[in-house]
Amino acid sequence: MILEYNLQFFAEGQGGDKTEPATPKKLSDARKEGQVAKSREVANGLGLLAVFLVLKIWVGNMGNQFLSVFHNIYNRISDTIVFWHGFMPKQDISTIFQSMLMEAVIIMAPVMIVGFIVAFVSDVMQVGWKPTTKPLRPKWNKLSPLSGFKKIFSANSLIELVKSLAKLGLIAYICYSYLKDKWPLFFTLYDMPLLQAVKLAAETVTDLGIRISAVYMILAAADFMYQKYKFSKDMRMTKQEVKDEYKQSEGDPQIKGKIRQRMQEASRRRMMQNLPQADVVITNPTHYAVAIKYDPKIADAPIVLAKGEDYMAAKIREAAKEHHIEIVENKPLARMLYANVDVGQAVPPELYQAVAEVLAFVYHLQGKV
Repeated sequence: MILEYNLQFFAEGQGGDKTEPATPKKLSDARKEGQVAKSREVANGLGLLAVFLVLKIWVGNMGNQFLSVFHNIYNRISDTIVFWHGFMPKQDISTIFQSMLMEAVIIMAPVMIVGFIVAFVSDVMQVGWKPTTKPLRPKWNKLSPLSGFKKIFSANSLIELVKSLAKLGLIAYICYSYLKDKWPLFFTLYDMPLLQAVKLAAETVTDLGIRISAVYMILAAADFMYQKYKFSKDMRMTKQEVKDEYKQSEGDPQIKGKIRQRMQEASRRRMMQNLPQADVVITNPTHYAVAIKYDPKIADAPIVLAKGEDYMAAKIREAAKEHHIEIVENKPLARMLYANVDVGQAVPPELYQAVAEVLAFVYHLQGKV
């Protein structure tokens, strides 16, 4: 028994395997859709590092400002309670709380602004500045439970899980290695003055944060290289996709070839129609033929009316004989004119002398001189 197989079932999509690098057009289209090779870990790592570095510098000033805020708030609370004889209206509580919250936001603003700017700049450095709103548009196909189920058990989800576990393990190790020698000091916090205890806690948090952020950047660099590789792999195209894109952008090569052929045929017809006006046809003698006309009223130099190689050269010679146009054999001049002068163009100055000698010879035969 003979079984028939359809080999297309073994191909990876239309056109076979995706072995071709992405074309500039596909990369541009992907960019418009918000698909870029970008690592979120780079922005997160740089943002955290910037925040903790600013905290390291700014934390002392922040502590003094917070103490000043609490001092002012408690004074206002005391004054309000005294004014209302032990009772504090709900409206005053709300006003004091809003004021405290606003002042806390103002104190924390420089740290948050620096973190945002650094994260934003890191994204721009990775992919450049070309904002698009297309990724924000709802895509109903992503709401499919089946597609969501596939994503959960995809290779990409497994890689993301490994990355998350690696980050947790790395952070846990850094925290343990840094804090293991500081535990005895923490147990004495209750015996320290308030400002000294706050200073110790702030220094510990910022130093630990800087260490975590710095090591986190190693993971971010590795993730950035992986995202570049993954994006390049995902953007690959099949040979058929490259051909189809070329047809869409440049046109079907077969159709363009036919159009070019028809244009050449039309040009030859016009050329042969103008040939009877020529004064002389210069030949190779068989490979090239160039028809020349000189009319001082039209142009200061002789003009090439027609030229051809092999078959067309033979057709030009036949037409010249038919219209009683002189045919002069001059191999070097014929080759030079064919290679350097297009139909309808004037003869260049460096060939004036040679062409003038041929025209003088022809005019002499015709009795014009």
